[in-house]
Parts: sequence; structure tokens; C-alpha cells
Amino acid sequence: MVRRKPQRERRLSFSEKVSRLKLRLRDSEWRRYGGTMLAGKVVGVGLVLLVMALLSYVAFAHVYAADPEVKAADVVNPVNTAWTLIAAFLVFGMQVGFTMLEAGFCRSRETVNVLVECVVDTCLCGILFYAIGFAFMFSHGNGFIGYHWFFLQNAPATYETTGVAFLAVWIFQFAFADTCSTITSGAMIGRTGFVGDLLYSVCVTGFIYPIIGHWAWGPDGWLANMGSTGNFFPSLGTGFHDFAGSTVVHTIGGFIALAGAIVLGPRLGRKFKRDGGAPMLPHDLTIAVSGGLILWFGWYGFNPGSTLSAMDFEGIGRVATNTTLAACAGGLTSIIYGYFMTKKWDAGFTTNGFLAGLVAITCPCYWVSPTGSVILGGIAGVLVILGIDLLEWLRIDDPIGAVPVHGMCGIWGTLSLGLFAVGKYGASGPIAPDNSAPLKGLFYGGGTQLLLAQAIGSATITLATFAVAMVVMYAVNATGTLRLPAEAEAYGMDLHEHGISAYPEYMIASFAAPSGMTQGVTHSVVEAPALSKALPRTI
Repeated sequence: MVRRKPQRERRLSFSEKVSRLKLRLRDSEWRRYGGTMLAGKVVGVGLVLLVMALLSYVAFAHVYAADPEVKAADVVNPVNTAWTLIAAFLVFGMQVGFTMLEAGFCRSRETVNVLVECVVDTCLCGILFYAIGFAFMFSHGNGFIGYHWFFLQNAPATYETTGVAFLAVWIFQFAFADTCSTITSGAMIGRTGFVGDLLYSVCVTGFIYPIIGHWAWGPDGWLANMGSTGNFFPSLGTGFHDFAGSTVVHTIGGFIALAGAIVLGPRLGRKFKRDGGAPMLPHDLTIAVSGGLILWFGWYGFNPGSTLSAMDFEGIGRVATNTTLAACAGGLTSIIYGYFMTKKWDAGFTTNGFLAGLVAITCPCYWVSPTGSVILGGIAGVLVILGIDLLEWLRIDDPIGAVPVHGMCGIWGTLSLGLFAVGKYGASGPIAPDNSAPLKGLFYGGGTQLLLAQAIGSATITLATFAVAMVVMYAVNATGTLRLPAEAEAYGMDLHEHGISAYPEYMIASFAAPSGMTQGVTHSVVEAPALSKALPRTI
């Protein structure tokens, strides 16, 4: 039996539907039926709306109602919080740069130690800054130390009046603390025992950096509040300023590094110029210079991020520009000055030169002009070479130039604020900058007031840091863990401390191999007497 497919009904046109409606409206029974249907729908919709209104009132009224207990400080600004987190990630990325810079400037035999030390220091810093460091540095207490928020407990929704989520500020400041700790290790590579490194790192990250840093950056730090009524030196009329850490991060790190280098003494085989020797050459300038450029990139989180405010549009642009120009000037003046000294265009000089410019601009970056940035950065590029020569004359072994770059140029950058502040800019704010109390330096008619405040803060922090660091280094050295035994250093630091060489299958000459290398490995060395004579014997 064949079934027929049902024919589809033809759809009525609009005019036909209108004609049909007119015809039905003439029927009284249909009008009564249609009215009933319409009334039912209106009642149904009304009941639904009534139920929705009741549920909203009972269950969700508090979402819309103003809560008189909510404080302005508890309202998180999402834009500024996101900006701070992005900056924190950039600053943390500087650890890659530091690791590459130190690994490139050291000898091949101590490369693994640099890698492990940088990673473990970062992990240790995170735990210490979570437990005690942030509390000591950024919580309320007195002018010398904070004593709230240990283990990040009982913290508010936002940090102070920034509008930035509290934990976003923590991660940002953790990256800064990690930077200080890594700076410290730069002058101590090549002869520091791993256990000794852990011991002094606990003191640096847990106590020295946060407690001394509280003086300048704590909400009630005595240097930050200096010059105001009821605080230290009220007649001065201004406090100590360090926008992103030329003193708090770099000078502290640099002078802890100096203390460590003094207590450790030079590496085995290090012969200074005044004794007829020369610096030990870096084993991989490719890694070192690339690491320096990564640091430059990370500095765009370090300096502009210190506004803690993406709403300060002009401020973050000015800070980024000043940071760039100071680095460029430092890199150029250092390589030019170095050429007049050696008649060579030195890669190490220009790398440390732009890093010196970056360190110097870190303090005044918010308050100076682009022209001022070029000048102070250019001075830093020369100052860092003079600092390297000074350490050489003093017979202090600093393999990567951590003390001149961070310590000496950190002091210069801090003082330069008292010279180059243009008198237009005050402070960054969560919504807009507050320029009601601008900073004005000596060169712009501001007198010596700001310069004196900067000198007091820089000298106090530098001397306190160096004194405490010397005590810590001598104490760790007394345990026998700070300096490797001579036989262990001769054996090869990487092999002795970590059981592996960074380049187990690659050597260019037998004198590059630590004495701990196996016989089988040394047999794989390319025997090239002429090449061996040409290459430096300090790798």
C-alpha cells in the first residue's frame, strides 16, 4: 500500500491573516474566547513579575543596597590591581636576566652554582617574605619596624589607600625583595659555599632588607616621615624619597654584596692590576649581555609599576621614558669612556653602563625630566667604571660589578633627585596624580633642602646596611660554611657542590677544566698548544 505524502498547507499572506481576523471578530463566541485567552496571559505574566520581585527583595536586596560598614579602603580598584600584577610579573622576570648576567660573567666552572643559587634564593625569599619580611617592611608598627600581618594574616582587602588588592601588592614587593637578594650574590660568586649562601640569604631577605627598608617605605618609617611635625628633623620640611628603590633595593643589595666580598676574599688565582694581574674574564658574554637586556626589559615593571596606579597615565609614561633615556645614556658614556681607557669597545663596560643608568634613574624617575634623565644616566655610566677600578685597586673581587652598579650608582641616583627634580610632580595616586606638593631640586631653584634629605636617607641606610651585613658575614664565616675550602674550589665548584658541570661535553682547552674533571673527560679536550697559549688562563 503506497502512502501519500501529506500536502503542506499554504501559508497565509499578511493581508489574508488580517482578513481572517476581521471575519472572526464578527463572531461573538470567538470574541469571548479570545478575550479569555488574552486576560489569562496578562494575569500569568503579572504573576511571574510579582514572584521575581519578591525573590529579588528577599534574597538579593543586599547586592544593591548601600552597606554603611564598607570603607573606601576596602574597595579594590581592578585596573590598578591588574597593572600592579603585570608589573610584578615583569619584575619577577628580571630573575632570568640576573641569572644569565651572573652566569655569563662568571667562569664556566661555577655556572651551575649560579643557576642553583638564583633559583633557591627565589624560593627562600618567597617563603620568608610571606612569613615575616612583608610584615617587617610594609605593616604599621613604629618608625623602625612593622609588626602586623605575619604570614599575611588579618590583612585588609587593599593596601593602605592605594586601592590595589593586598596580595597584589605582596607579589609586587616580593619580586623587589628577590631582586635585592640576587644583587647580593653577584659579588660573591665563585667561592661561596651553598650552605653559607642559604644562611646569609635568610638574614638578607628575612631581616636586613625588610627592616631597613621599612625606614624609607613603611607607612610609618622614620625616614619617610622625616621633616614633618613630631618626627625626626622637623625643621627640614621634607622627607626622604625613593620612588622605586635606588637606595632601598639597589644600595642595600650592593653594600651587602660589598660586605660579603670583603669577608670572603678574592677567588683562587685572582691577581689584581696593582699586583701585575688582570680580572678573570667572563666565560660567555653572549649570555651576560642578553641577561642585561632582559633586566632592562624587566625594569619597565620595576619603575613604572611603582606608581601602583594605571590611572596616572602621564606619570607612567614619564617614568618609562626617563628609564629608557637614562639606560641609553649610561650605555653610551660607559663604552666611550672605556674606549679612552683601553682603546677597545668593551661589551662588559656598556652592559654595566646601561645597568648603572637604570639603577640611578630608579629613585628619581617620577620627578625628573627626560633631559635630567639623560644627564644623570650618563654620569652613572662613567661612575660605574670608576667604581670597578676602585674595587680593583682595593683588591676586592667583584666578578660582575655588583657593588659599582647597584651600590655606588644607587647612591648617585638617590642624590640626583635633590639636583634634578623639576618641581612639577608630587605623588602618584589611585585615580590621578597629586601634584599639590611637588619636589624641586637644586638645579631648578629648590635649594639644598631636598638634597640634604636625600643625603641623610642614603647615608643612614648605606652605613646601617654595611655594618649589619659585615656582622652577618663574619658570623656565617665563623660557621665554616661561607667560603669553600681551597681544595674544593680548585676541584671545581660545580662538581664539588652540585656534582655536574654546566658544559660536560664542551671545552676548548685543557686549562679550562677544573681539577675534578674525570680522566675520560679531559681526554676529550682538543689539544691545540698554539690556541692554549693565545687564550687567557683565567677561565
